[in-house]
Amino acid sequence: MRPEDFSYPLPEELIAYYPAERRDASRLMVLHREDGSVEHRRFPDIVEYLGAGDLLVLNDSRVIPARVRGRKPTGGVVELLVIKEVAQGLWQCMAKPAKGLKEGVRIDIEEEFYATVEERQQDGFFLLRFSLPLKDVLSRYGEIPLPPYIRRAPQPLDKERYQTVFAKHNGSVAAPTAGLHFTEPVLERLRRKGVELHYITLHTGPGTFLPVRTEEVEAHRLHPEPYRVEPHVYEAIKRAKEENRRVIAVGTTVTRTLETLFSEATPRLEGETSLFIYPGYRFRVVSAMVTNFHLPCSTLIMLVCAFAGKDKVMRAYNIAIKERYRFYSYGDCMLII
Repeated sequence: MRPEDFSYPLPEELIAYYPAERRDASRLMVLHREDGSVEHRRFPDIVEYLGAGDLLVLNDSRVIPARVRGRKPTGGVVELLVIKEVAQGLWQCMAKPAKGLKEGVRIDIEEEFYATVEERQQDGFFLLRFSLPLKDVLSRYGEIPLPPYIRRAPQPLDKERYQTVFAKHNGSVAAPTAGLHFTEPVLERLRRKGVELHYITLHTGPGTFLPVRTEEVEAHRLHPEPYRVEPHVYEAIKRAKEENRRVIAVGTTVTRTLETLFSEATPRLEGETSLFIYPGYRFRVVSAMVTNFHLPCSTLIMLVCAFAGKDKVMRAYNIAIKERYRFYSYGDCMLII
């Protein structure tokens, strides 16, 4: 398979640069895997498609203000995306523009804050050592890391809306966007219907928006992302599987976490996953999925195609374009059943 096999033409005006006025005001396309038929609903209607005994799994990772701006010795502005701490005080970051950043170069953030390049890695990654604890840097100077296709500066509303209402554990550099549509009233209605709600944590890394650069899809490798699943959540999912009850994943991050968890003879409840799901993959756990409309040729649309069938997904995307759905992180979503 080639990345362009997952392309589609999207009018730019359908990219959602801002969230809907209310979280649950987004549209919901229901895609039936069996016959490829679609229904057009509103997000609160999702409650009608779930029932007693269903397990709904959500990602409670919290987006950190991971984007920091600094200046090179030349005076040029550089934008840093802080990803993860690899050793005490040493952080893996991405930098844009990366030209001129070599070992020993100092990036000034403010008078008392600076970072020093310790290593230049592949694919635009760097190891940087910050002069003060990074928590202080991010809390004072960090910005919400909106995706590159949202071509505007972060605004105060993004601090709330680029975060799920159940976000709990800091660590993501991109929101688990399928969860953005849920409100407490919708979650409460699901609980009253007997739907089991469970949470896992996967800290989304830059791989969620990095392009596939290999000629063949199968040659692409995802950057590892840390996850954690509490023992009682694992047991609940295992029990649901044994009882042939549905496990509904909210988003690709939950899907990849659960499929990683149940792919090993001895499940690891905490670790890293670089599981790349594309057509041909056999799903072990997930039986339904909530997901946004994703970028052409992205690993995310490949995962959705693996789950629902490429032809059905691409047809549904074409319908979404015709019906003027809103796309990407702040856009509308799908329920695939």
